[in-house]
Amino acid sequence: MPELSADLYGTISHKLDALKPSGIRAFDKEVSQIPGIIKLTVGEPDFNTPEHVKQAAIKSIQNDDSHYAPQAGKPELLAAISDYIKQTRQVEYDPASEVVVTVGATEALDATLFSLLNTGDKVIVPTPAFALYFPLIAMTGATAVQVDTAADGFVLTPERLEEVLAQEGPGVKAVLLNYPSNPTGREYPADVLAGLAKVITAHHLYAIADEIYSELVYGVDHASIASIIPERTLLISGLSKSHAMTGYRLGYIAGPAKIMKSILKMHCYLVTTVTDSTQAAATEALTNGLDDPLVFRQSYEQRRDLVVAGLSKLGFEVATPEGAFYIFAKIPAAFGKNDEQFARDLANQAKVGVTPGSAFGAGGEGYIRLSYASSEADIRECLKRIGGFVNQSAK
Repeated sequence: MPELSADLYGTISHKLDALKPSGIRAFDKEVSQIPGIIKLTVGEPDFNTPEHVKQAAIKSIQNDDSHYAPQAGKPELLAAISDYIKQTRQVEYDPASEVVVTVGATEALDATLFSLLNTGDKVIVPTPAFALYFPLIAMTGATAVQVDTAADGFVLTPERLEEVLAQEGPGVKAVLLNYPSNPTGREYPADVLAGLAKVITAHHLYAIADEIYSELVYGVDHASIASIIPERTLLISGLSKSHAMTGYRLGYIAGPAKIMKSILKMHCYLVTTVTDSTQAAATEALTNGLDDPLVFRQSYEQRRDLVVAGLSKLGFEVATPEGAFYIFAKIPAAFGKNDEQFARDLANQAKVGVTPGSAFGAGGEGYIRLSYASSEADIRECLKRIGGFVNQSAK
């Protein structure tokens, strides 16, 4: 096996070299080595992609749909995305100029951030937040301004946003909102979004709305800031969570044509275009599978209630999430605030894998994230093991 020449050591991108690996993935990799462990770490649906969606991908391959697609996406998929957004958010995007299909929501974030940000810019990120946001922003040369929302029920309020903007002064370009949230599962009510929209407009900012979990909400209606200020919003979503299509890597961005022109350029530099069969599957999902998430949603809601009840009995402080498939639980006071040590001990002693809350930025210390996108049998066994760990440690 070749070894890098010694004179090339330390010559990689300094920006990349300064970034730490994903805390979520790193911890997951660490605990995955433990024999007998049950993992509630990564947000991976345990359902299969709906059969009619799989068949659309298969048919695409059988029909030799194997050539370069249009860089923004196939017209039929762009139209399906536009129709879906109009139906769910009452905003009409031109499929020909205001929608771009991406390799998952991750590439959508990449293309958006690299299109918008310059060195020295700032992006407001309410935390705890999806850990990937921080390195992506840093790679652009911009700064992520973390706003701890723990005191406000893990929601960025308009008043808090005003305070932060006053503190930061010039240079803030955008507010990045993720709702329902990873890791807290919190949804943003329509009135809060309306208040945030007023502040964002008054300060001449972009709103970047990551709504990848929008189809997985429980007992509430999903509201979107894109419905309020579409002229300032870049809407990011995809089918990974709603249709259990994580491996297909299908995301999209919608926004005003003038900025989407730049985002399309960045997208082309990153990946050229998205796989044909993936686009065929996505078209089917958005055309004939809009009810597919209902089955998943019902099951997730039952699992959510099971985890909330189980952890609450064990002394965890748990706010019931309104969406996604995560529980962000405050560990019992007897264990202190070292969430990494708690998660490591839980993994090694009880064989249960969870993610330390500190991986999600400010406000995450003393918390753990559990994904309930696992079978009910595994969840029940994990609650039993966690109970044994907590009770044994209390003696």
